[in-house]
Amino acid sequence: MGESSSWRRAGFAGAAIGVLAAGAAAGVAVERLTVGRSVRQKARLALDATGPYGGLRGTPGRALADDGTVLYYEVDEVEADTPVARRRRLFGRREPAPVTVVFSHGYCLNQDSWHFQRAALRGLVRTVHWDQRSHGRSGHGSSQTGPDAVPVSIDRLGRDLRTVIDAAAPEGPLVLVGHSMGGMTVMALAEQYPELIRDRVVGVALVGTSAGKLGEVTYGLPLAGVNAVRRVLPGVLRALGSQAELVERGRRATADLFAGLIKKYSFASKDVDPAVARFAERMIESTPIDVVAAFYPAFAEHDKAAALAAFGELPVLALAGDNDLVTPSSHTEAIADLLPDAELVIVPDAGHLVMLEHPEAVTDRLADLLVRAGVVPAGETFRTR
Repeated sequence: MGESSSWRRAGFAGAAIGVLAAGAAAGVAVERLTVGRSVRQKARLALDATGPYGGLRGTPGRALADDGTVLYYEVDEVEADTPVARRRRLFGRREPAPVTVVFSHGYCLNQDSWHFQRAALRGLVRTVHWDQRSHGRSGHGSSQTGPDAVPVSIDRLGRDLRTVIDAAAPEGPLVLVGHSMGGMTVMALAEQYPELIRDRVVGVALVGTSAGKLGEVTYGLPLAGVNAVRRVLPGVLRALGSQAELVERGRRATADLFAGLIKKYSFASKDVDPAVARFAERMIESTPIDVVAAFYPAFAEHDKAAALAAFGELPVLALAGDNDLVTPSSHTEAIADLLPDAELVIVPDAGHLVMLEHPEAVTDRLADLLVRAGVVPAGETFRTR
């Protein structure tokens, strides 16, 4: 094969990875773009330079998973002049450890996907934001490399979350917040460590996630085509993972297609802030193909419906976008059916990245959860943007 053939293969691979990284399992038709490629490229660079999202940083920390993977997290502490902090100073050492809200992100994202909610809660409550293994600033999964490499499992991610909690919030009450794969991680934690849920967790938010049956999701595409792709996709991903450099070249060559796919599978509204859309694109495109390949099989095997019983006595928020093509809102409704006391919220005109697309709606409902859990007093003011 000549250089042109290699570039064609790279282009096709890049397009395929664009679909996968956005959470889909097959190609889609993308509307024709009406401005030149160089103009679009300059626009992306301008958004990268000026976009205000993803720049929040906290006190860094690192936890070591039981397979040696370094898990990166950041802690935002409570400000000294909040009512909660003043009450702690008043009671001194007799006051128990503060509540910690732990945020877990989704597939091909990182901790910055919670940008708006982090900004709203900053200084009001103690929060922990962490990067799942092989994502963001965390290390590449140690058990996913070398000749004895194994695919990532959701159970593996549940153990990682426990490791982060032990390091970043070893005592005190917890509120667990998870989006998509992060919600599945929270369920896996509950299944493996029910005593932790019973003894320390005071609230749970499950956003755009699923307890199982992801093999039935069609991603808005014809069922026959999706089933055909599912049969061959694991093998294709393994092959692409062994040609990471070629695939990354393909991603760059098909940047416009990639951006269109991300927009389709991340958002539902027509007026998404271009800087937010580019912010999501940067997070997703930063996920290497071998990571995409290592995580993908876990979703077909995911089944944690029984684990939801651990949350039965807790305040729970189950929230999704009404037009989520990746983890449809029917999956969130199924979670709420298993947790009758949960608050079910379906956000109109919203897709999979609902916390970026409609941040006020998500932050408001999260604030309500924190009030119900006794974390913040009723009437507390949150910064929603």
